[in-house]
Amino acid sequence: MDFSQLPQPSERNIAIHVTAAAERSLRGGHPWLYDNSIREQSKDGQAGDIGVIFDKKRHFLAVGLYDPDSPIRVKILQHKTSASIGHDFFRTRLQAAAQIRAHLPDDGTTGYRFVHGENDTLPSLVIDRYGAVLVVKLYSAAWFAHLRELLSALDDIHPAKTIVLRLSRAVQDGETFGLSDGMVIRGKLSESKVAFTENKLRFVADVIRGHKTGFFFDQRENRQRAMTLSATKNVLDVFSYNGGFSLYAAAGGAKSVLSVDISQPALRDARQLFELNANHTNIANCQHETMAADAFEALRQLASQRRKFGLVVVDPPSFANKASQIEDALRAYRKLTALALPLVEKGGTLVMASCSSRIAPDDFFATVHHTAQRHHYRLHEIERTSHAIDHPLRESFPEGRYLKCLFATVD
Repeated sequence: MDFSQLPQPSERNIAIHVTAAAERSLRGGHPWLYDNSIREQSKDGQAGDIGVIFDKKRHFLAVGLYDPDSPIRVKILQHKTSASIGHDFFRTRLQAAAQIRAHLPDDGTTGYRFVHGENDTLPSLVIDRYGAVLVVKLYSAAWFAHLRELLSALDDIHPAKTIVLRLSRAVQDGETFGLSDGMVIRGKLSESKVAFTENKLRFVADVIRGHKTGFFFDQRENRQRAMTLSATKNVLDVFSYNGGFSLYAAAGGAKSVLSVDISQPALRDARQLFELNANHTNIANCQHETMAADAFEALRQLASQRRKFGLVVVDPPSFANKASQIEDALRAYRKLTALALPLVEKGGTLVMASCSSRIAPDDFFATVHHTAQRHHYRLHEIERTSHAIDHPLRESFPEGRYLKCLFATVD
């Protein structure tokens, strides 16, 4: 594809001086510089220009991509020592990311997150692998000016015949230089749904129109944990989306699985996943039902029918995208816990997940436990889990710690 329409970063970097609080944050390795932390800058900049940040003594602090339309004004690429941002820089970062995930294909997984943004020191950038297809998603317009060199470096590390470009809503709202969300920027796709494997199970994902880049890879390890707890059980999968937890439960020997989601297309995809894996004996022998309903109403309805399940998985979407939504989110978790517990048979297992970085892990786990106690249930924790290996964490970036999951037996 011809990328000649893409902008070039300015040959003159932007020198930026910041507040004392920002200095401390950057010294600690945080990947964001906010607009209100800038005391002075040498010139105005365009998206993708290189911002070089100095402390009060004019010593180098960090370098990153400037984004004039975002409150996160500079996405930090390197701290403490200076760096030239270009092909070689991106190649080094991509190589480091590849090494972390190198074992996954050997484990029967060809679908996974290849670059996890800030946590792989490439902020506002996600690259996901779906078998032979790579999906590059930009969360900042600053990446347009570096897309050619990024793709060139990607060819050195993980060459792909097919690359799909996805753009966040914020990026789509601005100048996109002739590019659009879901555009195939290299190779061809005969259809939007792409096949891949996860722990040897077969999946498909719509990489053109699907949520995020088409699939939620972050729950892979939790899906496998649920599989080990599913044998001979009736399983309820709430907020099932396209049936990831449902399929794993069936593979683990579940007697039956009920997938609940408000989206009929998502449930259709879940049914297709079961058909796609019909050669797996356990999956073929599992009775799979789907229920299109609001999750809260579905839980009430199942309770009124006195349904019981040996394993109940509740994996809701993020309830708190901003600080003002935290209390509402905690109320929603309390409500879901209270509705789910009566559906778990005595000695059965409850799996409760949260994917909001705004909700602290301790607050989430405490909410689930306190709700259980108020309703006269006792939870015996099996495990608390966090991110899969392809969604690494950085201590200097607490905002990136979003996923937490509780596995517990119920009395």
